[in-house]
Amino acid sequence: MYFKMALFHNRFLALALLMLGVIGTVSANNTPCVTHDANFTPDAVLVVTSKNISQSCYPAKETVVVNGTTPGPELRITEGKTYWIRVYNNMPDQNLTVHWHGLSQALSPFADGTPLASQWPIPPLHFFDYEINVPIGMAGTYFYHSHVGFQAVSASGPLIVEEQDKTTIPYRYDEEKIVFLQDVFTKNDSAVVKGLLGTPLSWSGETAMVLMNGKGGGSANGTACNASLGIIDVEPGKTYRFRFIGGTALTFVSLGIEDHDDLVVIEADGSYTKPLNTTYLQIATGQRYSLLLTTKFAPSKSEYTIQLESRERSTLTRGFAILRYSTPEKPCPPEQKFYPPVKAPLTLPNTTLDFLDYSLSSLHYEHYPKPEEVTRRVTITVHQSVLSGGPTIWVQNSYPWQDTFPQEPYLVSLYRNDGAKFPSMERALANNGIDPVTRAFPAQIGEVLEVVVQNTGADSGGQDVHPFHQHGQHYWDLGSGNGTYDHVANDALWAEKEKLGIYPPVRDTSMLYRYRGSAVIGNGTAQGWRAWRYRAEQPGVWMVHCHILQHMIMGMQTLWVIGNSSEVLTLRGGEGDDTGVEGLDGYLTYGGSVMGNETHAPQVVHFKDNEGSDAWTDEQR
Repeated sequence: MYFKMALFHNRFLALALLMLGVIGTVSANNTPCVTHDANFTPDAVLVVTSKNISQSCYPAKETVVVNGTTPGPELRITEGKTYWIRVYNNMPDQNLTVHWHGLSQALSPFADGTPLASQWPIPPLHFFDYEINVPIGMAGTYFYHSHVGFQAVSASGPLIVEEQDKTTIPYRYDEEKIVFLQDVFTKNDSAVVKGLLGTPLSWSGETAMVLMNGKGGGSANGTACNASLGIIDVEPGKTYRFRFIGGTALTFVSLGIEDHDDLVVIEADGSYTKPLNTTYLQIATGQRYSLLLTTKFAPSKSEYTIQLESRERSTLTRGFAILRYSTPEKPCPPEQKFYPPVKAPLTLPNTTLDFLDYSLSSLHYEHYPKPEEVTRRVTITVHQSVLSGGPTIWVQNSYPWQDTFPQEPYLVSLYRNDGAKFPSMERALANNGIDPVTRAFPAQIGEVLEVVVQNTGADSGGQDVHPFHQHGQHYWDLGSGNGTYDHVANDALWAEKEKLGIYPPVRDTSMLYRYRGSAVIGNGTAQGWRAWRYRAEQPGVWMVHCHILQHMIMGMQTLWVIGNSSEVLTLRGGEGDDTGVEGLDGYLTYGGSVMGNETHAPQVVHFKDNEGSDAWTDEQR
């Protein structure tokens, strides 16, 4: 299923270069605008199509795939280098973007893959070249996925950032394995989106199966699914780094490995942590963890079951995979297949509301901002509303963010100066952090923000869990709790933890829990919080949203604008002059010159080149 993306030796690349037989010219005067014609070779190519496939034990349906598979191919890049990844939208009737989940795209402002925030989507039968540069110190586990509609349920894949200097890896292990988790639904993407936006709401249905590396079987709401299982091969007496990636659309997964309960967490969301032992893993959509597992020296059998279960849903979905032992002398037959066990071998715990909170510690905490440095606290209050005679929506501080608002990417509007205005800090300070006119949260560079995501009872009296993800930069996760946030009490708790050498972990996705399960609570009652702290350092327009795809479609996403207009809009010239970056206009129009197709090569700005680095080197070619 997985393979490293071979640089320049990809069967899709040959087609790509043939399509661009027209020879373009590089802009003169050392400007950063470059024509990506047949002389340009991207580092990797992702071709996104839609085709009729069957997943697990369910009938075939139209599914968005990457290079013909779901999940898509593994990408491996190295920190400190600039890469160009070409993404083809070969779908004839759907838009597409790709988000590089967990990476800051501050140096490439139109390449974060957020169509409502910073980038026009790639039109059907077009392609776009994404520029990616990962700063030194951000090696870790990430993934890529579409950010349009419900496509990410299948259009996603692993993205691993490796250390430039391998001696800086703080842990030793023999090999590594990727565990990519996904959901399967019986409805196709368009039916899901139509139902979620409809009046009345028509739910997507619950997860029909949780897959590991594209395969899986088990049961969903008591109905058996006897599909073949994914296999992870290991050898006795070795230490493995398991990179778990929460690529699910909805499922909050609890998982364990039969007779292998000595697991050690060493990374969360791309940042190393101090080692922490656990017997199981709880992982939400958008989250990633690295765990060390030392295999048995003398296993009593050759196959052990990996068990995955959904949590916080109305029904239980249970999936399985296999941890298989072999040796070079006794390899396993490649055609061997396994199916779900008759009886689940593990009893996994119910939802742990504070899983790893106040115990998982950042390995590097020199830049952790102390409580006395906090300049402002902002609460994002999330709520489910049923509009009178209209759809069911999710709002943040009373406002949703959907395709109907804004009408074009917010960053594009700011550059074009034709619609959305720059958010007002004055209005935001008068409205608990949000500017109600632009529906954006502004922040100044250098501010130390404490952001509280507050859960509330819905109009219907129910409540849900939400894995909240921040684009742009990571944050120090301050934990979670019931009721409302008491920063004095929480600061005191962390002060005690610091005496034990425990500091908040650096995350980009963390869970907002519910504390009464399915019990009815009052409409708007504050019940459960999650707190972050970070120093605003990455100017740009960044999404903050629940990573459950259904909730995003229903409006559970919002926007932060970090920096003032001169810091965010650095590519345009000053007022009254024409010193803006050449090629900027190509990013400001849907289907603009930055997009390539069969008839023309794209004209692309090399943003990292603007920083004075030799971004495109012979080594990368």
